[in-house]
Amino acid sequence: MGRTIEGRLEGQGLKIAIAVSRFNSAVTRPLLEGAQERLRQLGVRDDDIDVVWVPGAFELPQAVRALMRTERYDGVLPLGCVIRGETPHFEYVCQAVTQGLVQLALQGEIPLVYGIITADTPQQALERAGVKGHRGAEAAEALVALIRALRAVRGSQDQQREGEQEQEEGRHQRSTTAP
Repeated sequence: MGRTIEGRLEGQGLKIAIAVSRFNSAVTRPLLEGAQERLRQLGVRDDDIDVVWVPGAFELPQAVRALMRTERYDGVLPLGCVIRGETPHFEYVCQAVTQGLVQLALQGEIPLVYGIITADTPQQALERAGVKGHRGAEAAEALVALIRALRAVRGSQDQQREGEQEQEEGRHQRSTTAP
């Protein structure tokens, strides 16, 4: 039977960056507060949580990319909120933000989790930012779990490679010492 790898919810020693959209701050501030609180509960020190504010959700992928490139962080958490209006702007922004973050997640080595609320109304957005669930806290927890899971996977890959190298070295030694 194969192994099961699951990310532990242990934040001790992790350095986390949070990029937050200033637009819709009535929603994004509670998202940030919830994320910070959950990270503290998981053992991340306040000094190990850096926060970068950007103008809107559209700018989040750029900020996340810059944070990832510093290589100072174990994970990056973008937090934002896009609320549907009367024009197609909602669709364009949601699509651009989502595509940008997915691209970064797949290309980068630093974990990131999608912490963007997309809502039809301000009321829906506020509910997801703390009244009926808390997307900020959920995203923070998911980030810690992802960091730990990916480290476990990468660690098991390193161990597997080392085992394969040792086996190859053993075969090589046997073939060179055979009469």
